[in-house]
Amino acid sequence: MQRVRISSHQAPVHKLGDSQMTLSPKFKLAAIQSSLLHPCLDLELYQKGKLLIPGLPDDIALNCLLRVPVLRHPPCRVVCKRWYLLFSSKDRFFTLRKELGFRVPWLFVFAFHKCTGKIQWQVLDLTHLSWHALPPMPCKDKVCPHGFRCISIPSEGTLFVCGGMVSDVDCPLNMVLKYEMEKNHWTVMKKMNTARAFFSSGIIDGLIYVAGGNSTDLFELNSAEVMDPDKGIWSPIANMGTNMASYDSAVLNGKLLVTEGWFWPFYVAPRGQVYDPKTDNWESMASGLREGWTGSSIVVFGHLFVVSEHESTKLKVYDTDTDSWDPVQGPPLPAQICKPFSVNCTDSRIFVVGRNLHVAVGDISRLNPGSKSEKKWSFSVRWQVVDAPEAFSDLTPSSAQVLIA
Repeated sequence: MQRVRISSHQAPVHKLGDSQMTLSPKFKLAAIQSSLLHPCLDLELYQKGKLLIPGLPDDIALNCLLRVPVLRHPPCRVVCKRWYLLFSSKDRFFTLRKELGFRVPWLFVFAFHKCTGKIQWQVLDLTHLSWHALPPMPCKDKVCPHGFRCISIPSEGTLFVCGGMVSDVDCPLNMVLKYEMEKNHWTVMKKMNTARAFFSSGIIDGLIYVAGGNSTDLFELNSAEVMDPDKGIWSPIANMGTNMASYDSAVLNGKLLVTEGWFWPFYVAPRGQVYDPKTDNWESMASGLREGWTGSSIVVFGHLFVVSEHESTKLKVYDTDTDSWDPVQGPPLPAQICKPFSVNCTDSRIFVVGRNLHVAVGDISRLNPGSKSEKKWSFSVRWQVVDAPEAFSDLTPSSAQVLIA
């Protein structure tokens, strides 16, 4: 882990909409929608006897077509008008999937080209193991990919991209973008109160929390704030008590855990803070927790796991009773998954996205205590690898998020 270089240059904070901040030219909203997308036309075609699939009742045909991977939608549009209606509108397609209970996890990867620095979102359909791209974000072209924080609400199919840094002037951003999967569309939200980069974030009881990070006039911030996604309004919360940029963060037992992580030359133990929204109070993180936090974290079965960047990239789990870390049984991370990597999870499955966007899928099992007197749970993991297309060979992940599609 390396401390990020922050220039002392006093550059102004660019706000979304400023004349100096140009949006990506590829981000354009369609001004005209085809009349073929109107659902009344679909009903009219049905009443004329135009079936989705000849020989099958429409309900059965729809069950089949709603399972078609997004990658195959373009050729499906030319089959007939009713197929065009279904596959041309992401809003209609995903709304129908939701209504009929087709809810499966998809992996959204925020990546950048290692040579040009160009950012992009790629999505892995975990059922069909196929990839497709998202529309480009409405943000400045020259940004530091690692400066953003990405937060998702899986059950609602939404993700948020907050903050960031303009790479050519080391200038933080206070922008907030929202992606809605059902609409396949980015929306510019109300800005954060403070521009920040390399900060911590988490969702607790449906509210988005951000804390610390780097700013223009200070190397590190101690401020924190919260947003209700439904209202889109940011409000300050208690300061952290120490100026700190974040390496990683997690939500455990209703609290936000923030660590700055180890950095070379490793002779100073990392700091860590814990925020309790019930009391609006920060406290220092337990020493064993912060000193053993040596990688990217996920929470599974109510326990904090870390995919370590050291220790042969083994998976380990934190024991709150002893303030210590235990190794998880099973092999280390597969060799195809090269650092830097991004991590996320759903239920008992974890996803580790490595360089070139190869993905390791780990199934975590909880093992019963060995005896009645032993109350401590232990865990094991099994890995399998999803190889990425050759076209992704120059991509590096910055964040991985899971949405239920």
